[in-house]
Amino acid sequence: MSMLIGLFALSLQDSIGKLLSDHISLWQFQTVRAVFNILFVYLLARWTMQGFSLRPNRLPPVLLRSAFHVAALMFFFGSAPFLTMAEMAGGLYTFPLFVAVLSAVFLGERVGLLRVTAILVGFTGTLFIIRPGTDAFRLVSLLPVAAGLCYAMFIIVTRKLCRDESPVVLTMVSNISILTCGAAAIMILTLINPSAELRQEFPNIMNTWLPMAPWMLLLVIVCTVFNVIGNIGMSKAYQSAEASFLAPFDYTYLVFATFWGFVFWGDVPPALTISGMVMIAASGMFVAWREKQAKERAAAAAV
Repeated sequence: MSMLIGLFALSLQDSIGKLLSDHISLWQFQTVRAVFNILFVYLLARWTMQGFSLRPNRLPPVLLRSAFHVAALMFFFGSAPFLTMAEMAGGLYTFPLFVAVLSAVFLGERVGLLRVTAILVGFTGTLFIIRPGTDAFRLVSLLPVAAGLCYAMFIIVTRKLCRDESPVVLTMVSNISILTCGAAAIMILTLINPSAELRQEFPNIMNTWLPMAPWMLLLVIVCTVFNVIGNIGMSKAYQSAEASFLAPFDYTYLVFATFWGFVFWGDVPPALTISGMVMIAASGMFVAWREKQAKERAAAAAV
């Protein structure tokens, strides 16, 4: 239930972020949301933790982790004005497949033939969604996949280099990094002053600070609340059960994202997109199951 509540909240937050992408810039949204996230996390830590410290044990790995987090967010929300929620979610959820590949490369974990096959099936599902070589293909379709790759690196760095860091510290540094990136992009774009044609063609990326109506600010605050709820729910879930057990539930994000896409925009994914999402989910769950088996065999051998 914690996992499902968390994913429901995060999918709704992402959908609201996509809704706002037609009205404010990507940098504006991330900057304002980061301010509220920092405030909420600080107050939450102050109320629930005695004598807490926001200083990382090792700053460089935490900053590296935050850089991949920022990149994943920017790629994901950068695609929002152009893609449906189902397309965005399908691209993002290649991250478990990237994690399996990158774990073999950077962590030396063994990836057998069956897992390699599952990874290939998952990436075939990705091709079903972005459909390269057809009229439906757009370069912007690669942005959620890039977000999935960056999020996989974010997970790898967390697993390898940030195990001894407080989740509150990690969350705080990530949001400070998002705030810094958003503010820097606004200043750079202000200095560059892109042409009116570019701002009109890519309003979400080339604009700096657009007028915000009260309802827009309210929705950003709502995004912050759902972000906190989502992360708390998922953290509680992963503290209570093994990741391999939770893997099938993790893919309900694809269902929730498709549902919100229909509710807000009336989007109904074509059969090929649905097939691709099913392939990605099935391959990801198989990879998680094989990883669980490998850990059990290693534990039995160590006894």
